[in-house]
Amino acid sequence: MSEAILRQKIARLEFEHDQLLAELHHVDEMLRSVGFSEGLETVKGVMNEIIEKGIELE
Repeated sequence: MSEAILRQKIARLEFEHDQLLAELHHVDEMLRSVGFSEGLETVKGVMNEIIEKGIELE
């Protein structure tokens, strides 16, 4: 693979990384606005508790 193609791929990955970080930040803000005090961290904690207790959600 040529250096130019590798640079294009790197640029695309950097762009996608930036987009994903922006989306993650947006979701975190939305979760905080609806009452999850620490955003994604709070959701992860709740999910781990559900998994540990073996609760099935329908």
